[in-house]
Amino acid sequence: MDTTNPDMDLPVHPVTSERWSDLETLFGPQGAYDGCWCMWWRIKRADFARQRGEGNRRALKAIVDAGEVPGLLAYADGEPVGWCSVGPREAYPTLNRSPVLKRVDDQPVWSVVCFYVAPAWRGRGVMTRLLAGAVDYAREHGARIVEGYPKDAPGRTPDPSVYTGLVSTFRRAGFVEVARRSKTRPIMRLMLT
Repeated sequence: MDTTNPDMDLPVHPVTSERWSDLETLFGPQGAYDGCWCMWWRIKRADFARQRGEGNRRALKAIVDAGEVPGLLAYADGEPVGWCSVGPREAYPTLNRSPVLKRVDDQPVWSVVCFYVAPAWRGRGVMTRLLAGAVDYAREHGARIVEGYPKDAPGRTPDPSVYTGLVSTFRRAGFVEVARRSKTRPIMRLMLT
């Protein structure tokens, strides 16, 4: 469970070329989860499988080198401790190919699709801080709706299975469920004003 420590200072920054080495440090040689490099929602499954690992790393680096911000990093004492992928839903075409996560309506939304927290920092509020940073970042870039696809997982679950976040974390941040096509995977939204 992700519990917030209000005394913990965890600044959150967009991943740019200057911060690429911090992302590599956080993800490590495994590329976060099994060579994903946070490309799961960005490309077709066949492409993902073909380029798992180094190919996915190069693909994410190309996004950063093109000047796009694929997500945010949280820092503790200057060291990267967590990642959150956030952007306009169009950046994640695999969502629309999913019968569970396809669009709810034609509203333009920003999506929060993935979290990765360093093992030593799990359960210490990093996901909560990253989600708040993602909402702020989306708002600053004109978003009116932020959408997430967290796992509804009662009890303790293996860390990789909650890479899209936890319902409880999204709920505490003010997100509400707007659709559920799967027992464990709701679509949640936060309306921004």
